[in-house]
Amino acid sequence: MIVEPFADDKTENNLNPVGRVYYSASTLICTPASLAQDVGLALGAQAGEKRLREVVTSGGFKRFRRAAETPFNLVFEARA
Repeated sequence: MIVEPFADDKTENNLNPVGRVYYSASTLICTPASLAQDVGLALGAQAGEKRLREVVTSGGFKRFRRAAETPFNLVFEARA
């Protein structure tokens, strides 16, 4: 299970009050933390479902689906 902040694949669809908070937090916390790791993938300030699917399937998972969503989070299921 993967829980991510709710982000659309298109930036313009994320420009709302919640999305702006997520962009701020991601820019200051998540992106630098990712860059500091060995892999250093840093998906950007907000990774939508398309990009997350690419990363998960390139990691060897065969199945990926959106299991649930709330106004604030996306929940994905990944299976080998």
